[in-house]
Amino acid sequence: MVTEQKRLDVIANNLANSATVGYKKEGVTSQSFDEHLAVKIRDASVDWRKEKIGTLSLGVKIGEVYTDYKDGSLRETGNTFDFAIDGDGFFAVSYTNKDGVTSTQYTRAGQFTVTNEGYVVDPDGNHLMANGGFLQIPVDAGEVRVDLSGGVYADGQYIDTITLTDFEDYDYLKKFGETRCFPVNGAREKEASGMIRQYYTEQSNVNVVSEMVNMITITRAYEAGQKVIQTIDGTLEQAANSIGRVSG
Repeated sequence: MVTEQKRLDVIANNLANSATVGYKKEGVTSQSFDEHLAVKIRDASVDWRKEKIGTLSLGVKIGEVYTDYKDGSLRETGNTFDFAIDGDGFFAVSYTNKDGVTSTQYTRAGQFTVTNEGYVVDPDGNHLMANGGFLQIPVDAGEVRVDLSGGVYADGQYIDTITLTDFEDYDYLKKFGETRCFPVNGAREKEASGMIRQYYTEQSNVNVVSEMVNMITITRAYEAGQKVIQTIDGTLEQAANSIGRVSG
């Protein structure tokens, strides 16, 4: 029941973020508990000797929560600073925590805006990284264009190139919030092969119908476990109150 509850929590979070730009759905794996050796101790059937009677499985437990990094569909928005990655790779953003420590995080969520100083930032105010540092657009620029390779042009003049980063193994990425992640020890960067499409955003890769079907299945499994516990509880109660009652 604990495992099914965790799976249900993950699916509920997926459904809540089904419309979140750049969100990658999560899943849960299950694994069995380690088997334990069962032994008869001081049993009359074997002359009061200890005797091995085999192994005992203690059921299922949560393995790990993982992220599915498959691409979501692209949606045209017409907004100048909406970018989608068509293929592999991540946008790099500069994140500063509450202690003032700055680090680079990665995201597929390409909804950006421009500050009064011309810096391109995400909805949380994190700066979009380019080859030259923080991407900054001239405040008086009339037209901003981004080509497929990430080159940024303001009124026809080259400004900078948006940084795209990819990793050899996404298992070495740890999720932060709903749409960002950061590498852990063992992560290896590689050249990103994706192209940047301006005026588009990448939608969540959550399949709502599939998640709803899974939710129904998990709910029924949880209820079945509940009924088993209630049945055992009722049996123990009857044993304690009826069979174990001492007649006066």
